[in-house]
Amino acid sequence: MGVGVLGLIPISSPDSLKKVLQTLSGKWGDVVEDLESLQVRPMKGAMTNEVFMVNWPTKENTFHHRKLLVRVYGQGVDLFFDRKDEIRTFEVVSRYGHGPRLLGRFAGGRIEEFINARTLSAKDLRDPEVSALVAAKLREFHGINIPGERNVLLWDSMRNWLGQAKSLCTPEDAAEFGLDNMEAEIDLLEHELQYKQEEIGFCHNDLQYGNIMIDENTNAITIIDYEYASYNPVAYDIANHFCEMAANYHSDTPHVLDYTLYPGEEERRRFIHNYLSSSGEEPKEEDIKQLLDDAEKYTLASHLFWGLWGIISGYVNKIEFDYAEYSRQRFKQYWLRKPELLPSFSSQMFE
Repeated sequence: MGVGVLGLIPISSPDSLKKVLQTLSGKWGDVVEDLESLQVRPMKGAMTNEVFMVNWPTKENTFHHRKLLVRVYGQGVDLFFDRKDEIRTFEVVSRYGHGPRLLGRFAGGRIEEFINARTLSAKDLRDPEVSALVAAKLREFHGINIPGERNVLLWDSMRNWLGQAKSLCTPEDAAEFGLDNMEAEIDLLEHELQYKQEEIGFCHNDLQYGNIMIDENTNAITIIDYEYASYNPVAYDIANHFCEMAANYHSDTPHVLDYTLYPGEEERRRFIHNYLSSSGEEPKEEDIKQLLDDAEKYTLASHLFWGLWGIISGYVNKIEFDYAEYSRQRFKQYWLRKPELLPSFSSQMFE
């Protein structure tokens, strides 16, 4: 691929990308064969992956293009999930009509169908109309049936990440973040938050604004990026979405979380009402209240989950982001909210 336009996509194996594009060219038949004529534009929105929009001219009319999205996987993130599992999830989710179609894979990334929609901004999550659309889409997403066992992965993932964080941290950092006491906290949350009747669904687990797209012509919502997706309590996924409202990853200080922006009870209730009523039936008040309460408690799990993620990312990820400070804020929020959300356990019990 040399120094052509596709040389703008930084990957370790340009030849593997070229092969996939040549296969697509043959399959479609209506695009020009000269790969140097493709136009490449970097896209914003992704945090750890690099994403590029590719315009591919057609033979009949060079002003008419087929559009592709090339996703280059971020370095270091394979510690957090199995890429094969993610691709399998991507294919199943796509068959259910969610997200873009997978067009091809290459060493270090994949090619997806380009969705004609814009990525949400942090502000969009607070728009009542957009939020209602997101709630209904999330309910639909939770109903996806991924083949295999429907086991909750949240607690095992956290214990696994805790082990990795301990192995990477200096003794000073481990002491600052309280890693020696963290397993007791995970055990406590698992014991206190899990109950037999809770609804388990296929959860996205990272529903921040950058992973939600909207078609402004049709108002169709698309949820993208399934690296962290797995079966979990749906209350956890909703809790995680509420926590993400404190973040703006496109500010001058992307690592800084503003918890004054965490949604108040009325806003959370509205989201949950929209989520439950999207099935077509008016939800019962006790069901709304139960999910509202469960989601609040599961914010504690979200703080620990992403706090551990931040510690590990600080060692393995090279993007400009103050991961350590991000983790400090998540852990601080955990200890701040725990006495209120689990009043029978004092915040000092495991400190």
